[in-house]
Amino acid sequence: MMTESSIVQSFPSQNTTLKKKNKLMDPPDDFEALSKAVSGFGVDEDTLILILGKWHSEQLRSFRKRTQFFLEDERLFERLDGNQIAFWTKEFLRFKNAVVQWTMHPWERDARLAHEAITKGPESYGLLIEIACTRSSEELLGARKAYQSLFNQSIEDVVSRIQCTERKLLVALVSSYRYEGVQVNDSTARSEARTLGTAIRTSNKKNLIENDKIVRMLTIRSKLHLKAVVKVYKELYGRDIYKDLESEMRLKETIQCLCNPETYFSKVLIDALKDDADEDTKEGLTRVIVTRNNVDMKVIGEEFNKQYGVPLSRKIEEVALGNYKDFLVSLIDRINENLSEIPIVGSSTEGGASG
Repeated sequence: MMTESSIVQSFPSQNTTLKKKNKLMDPPDDFEALSKAVSGFGVDEDTLILILGKWHSEQLRSFRKRTQFFLEDERLFERLDGNQIAFWTKEFLRFKNAVVQWTMHPWERDARLAHEAITKGPESYGLLIEIACTRSSEELLGARKAYQSLFNQSIEDVVSRIQCTERKLLVALVSSYRYEGVQVNDSTARSEARTLGTAIRTSNKKNLIENDKIVRMLTIRSKLHLKAVVKVYKELYGRDIYKDLESEMRLKETIQCLCNPETYFSKVLIDALKDDADEDTKEGLTRVIVTRNNVDMKVIGEEFNKQYGVPLSRKIEEVALGNYKDFLVSLIDRINENLSEIPIVGSSTEGGASG
């Protein structure tokens, strides 16, 4: 009498074929890996190629049924969710955008970033402050020249026409050309620290960002001078000026970019790496690593580690995926190389924030 086992054994080729078909139609590990590969910061291209390159129509159909990426309407028409398409498009483009920004001339890059910030509106005006306050006078002048070449108008004129309470400050910042020497007038720094203190503590505090004396101070004084003002302010009032400006975010960002850029950029980076970061916030990761790489990325990385207890490159490896992750980590790693031995091609404007 033949048992069930002997029957199966008598048809080995059919049994093997059945096992292979089941394996093809239900690969849970592949489903999980593929979902993870397209659900993060960037995409894991190697995993996509490895899995999708070997899948047949049965596996693709099963994947569509088992994931939240696809929907069925009342006619049972199966389609990819529109929000998911937009999300994937952004993530696939992230690596490309990082490479494009890295290879651009720094003046063009800053001009395009500024134009994008102006186009997006008030929520993005902090990027104008970042560019105007963390670049050298020559770099900012170069960005202004590039803006005229790219968009056939001056950035000063464009900013002067925006409607917001920060307009006076923004126009003055993008128009500035600061003294970059080492001279600091101690008595002037003390006087201006008192001016700040008085303005912050008066009843018209809500108009701080439109205060002519403060705007003039922040847009014409050297960064060394303003660092002295911040130091004297703490001596006079026993408080960090940033704590007194919590309700004046744009002023706080301005002073921080001018006096403590490594702290400002560390905050931009950690915010970009949070799970709930929106798209504009996420873009800060690429922007900071690309624009600061030849300037103060090492200092920023040290501050990031100090503030958040984890090396920046490790945090990126935990959050980002694929070529995007590898590219950013490679840019961070290169700061440990002895770049002084690498010949510089072209003008000196290719250094610094030049990328």
